[in-house]
Amino acid sequence: MPQDATATDLLYRPVTELAGSIRAGEISARELVQASLDRIEEVEPKVNAFVDVFGDEALAEAGAIGPDDPRPFAGVPIAIKNNRGIEGKRLTIGSEFAGDFLAPSDHNVVRRLKQAGFVIVGSTTLPEWGILPTSEARRFGPTGNPWDLNRTPGGSSGGSAAAVAAGMVPVAHGNDGGGSTRIPAACCGLVGLKPQRARISMAPEVGFNFLAQDGVLTRTVGETAQLLDILAGYELGDTAWAPPPGEPFAAAAAREPKRARIVLTTLPPIPGTPVDPVCAKAAHDAAELLAALGHEIVEEDPPWQNESLLQLFTAVFAPMLASQCAFLELVSGRKATADDMEPLSWALFQVAEQINATQSELNMGMLQGVARMLVEWCAQYDFVLTPALAEAPLVHGTLQQHPDDPMRDFARSGQFTPFTAGMNISGSPAISLPLYQRDDLGSPLPVGVQIIGQPAGEGDLLALAAQLEAAQPWAERRAAL
Repeated sequence: MPQDATATDLLYRPVTELAGSIRAGEISARELVQASLDRIEEVEPKVNAFVDVFGDEALAEAGAIGPDDPRPFAGVPIAIKNNRGIEGKRLTIGSEFAGDFLAPSDHNVVRRLKQAGFVIVGSTTLPEWGILPTSEARRFGPTGNPWDLNRTPGGSSGGSAAAVAAGMVPVAHGNDGGGSTRIPAACCGLVGLKPQRARISMAPEVGFNFLAQDGVLTRTVGETAQLLDILAGYELGDTAWAPPPGEPFAAAAAREPKRARIVLTTLPPIPGTPVDPVCAKAAHDAAELLAALGHEIVEEDPPWQNESLLQLFTAVFAPMLASQCAFLELVSGRKATADDMEPLSWALFQVAEQINATQSELNMGMLQGVARMLVEWCAQYDFVLTPALAEAPLVHGTLQQHPDDPMRDFARSGQFTPFTAGMNISGSPAISLPLYQRDDLGSPLPVGVQIIGQPAGEGDLLALAAQLEAAQPWAERRAAL
């Protein structure tokens, strides 16, 4: 049903303000969750951002939350990307092969968000197995970018980004194994942080993941920092974890950053990749803004172009994806076939099947060598500034043109997002900020820039991002829908 403007506006407010309104008795948790569900009902048929919506349960949970609830975000609605378990709910990872598998327990990020008082209103779409930087899984169909429904909201956290950009929820969960939080943030005009490797625990399933980190999609840097404080930290059984910060991330985001030496580059790590002049200009404009704020800007290209890097990344990425499928084979008691998956998923599964244990260890060792090189080069500067993407959000179907040769589509996806995966390799924190917009493609579209920080340096990175946000605010921009 259509909403009045006041109810819709609620869902664009910062989560701290929403939680404060509930504590002050200005609105009830049930009213806020109902506003979220009404907005989902109104625009979900256009956007297709949700796998499942938990309407009745969310309302019942919200109804039990009063103004005296001590949890910091009690009653605030949130959505979870459908590759993290919510106990008793479908966990599909965008795949037909997963069927209606029910998660046996809450993932660590889900548990922590619940403990903070968030009310989960649903789970969101992603590409099959989280592979592509677009969200158009065969099982659920394409998710529309609220800024232009014919274009992708990015991936793999595309459903979460679309839900926030469309005002269905104020914030949403995402994760990033090759840019999967930063890419949809750039596509949808949001803030997307990939934290330091091992900052957020992968419990209870695994103790560590070399490439992937969980996080959130938000409208403001402050919200990203506040939720990182909730999600970060060691869990019993973790095999690796990031060093605790010297101060809360929210406090770091609120302080003035020190004068920094920042290197600007628009050189894509994948050789031969064209960079849209609008995306390159956004990075240059951000450099000028940073210089005006008192920072030193240096232009230099990193030594990160490598003809074999995509192949090496794939050789490590594919087994991580295949392990999800292998787990579901174990649970279901049957082997997956080509009919169970999209062509690209099956192709990557076959790549993984052909890698023996020795080659797998060698691949990981070589990728760690790349990681060390990247970290050492970046250590010459305080931050690295790049475009977030190499082109505008893709039109639906752009990466599904070669079903008989799906690895061509996979290679094409790298041309869309060449700047993001390097930081999953290095492990360093990186953030996408929606500083700019473009109007040359028929509708206003966000244009993001990426800033890369030092190892375990999320606090300094958030402080710099907040300074940019204050100098050139973006949170009031809304997709037309």
